[in-house]
Amino acid sequence: MSGDPVKRWTAELEQVDRAEWPDFLDSHSGLPGPRANTSLAIALSAMADQQLIDELLHSGDEYRTFCGAVSSGARVAMPGVITLLRELATDDRWRVREGVVIGLQLAADTARETVEQVVLAWSVDPDPLIARAAVATICEPRLLDSPAAAAAAIDACHRATAVLTGLSGAARRSPAARTLRQALGYCWSVAVAADPRPGMVAFDTLASDADADVQWIVRTNRAKKRMTALS
Repeated sequence: MSGDPVKRWTAELEQVDRAEWPDFLDSHSGLPGPRANTSLAIALSAMADQQLIDELLHSGDEYRTFCGAVSSGARVAMPGVITLLRELATDDRWRVREGVVIGLQLAADTARETVEQVVLAWSVDPDPLIARAAVATICEPRLLDSPAAAAAAIDACHRATAVLTGLSGAARRSPAARTLRQALGYCWSVAVAADPRPGMVAFDTLASDADADVQWIVRTNRAKKRMTALS
């Protein structure tokens, strides 16, 4: 697919009757397979109405629900949507959880303050999957376009790390906790690289924590190319 794939899928959707969009999603989902068609979901998010979004979310189909999650995240400023997004962010299907993140990142293009408020609130949530959604949302390089944005990402990473270390022994070994730890093993380096001077100060503070999971997070981030380039 040449050019901007989102624009390409937007043009494709415009040629299809809206009543046929769910079937079109099925045909072009990229599933089963390792990579779902994210570009199509993003294109749809700018075109879908609430009736279609509700239909997708209640379909039971993974890709349709993913598309509904992306569209819902992109509408985070609408009343009642945050409650829905919390539910989707803890879905058993990782693609649905990722749909929330992608949608919130889209919303940040026009409602940055709202998204940052959601991120900072979610980053202290005791549910590791909610905290994971927070850091995964904000630690997107294109969104970290100012010192203030980078500082918000560092703050979210600190808070989410505290959520992880505050879990009991059994909870620390849960799939949800492992998912949060994995996210922090990536997100810290993105946040630090966005504004290295204060970022490295914060990261060095993290490195002094003897907690085994924190040390894993530190080692994993230090191995990223974006971090080695700073040393």
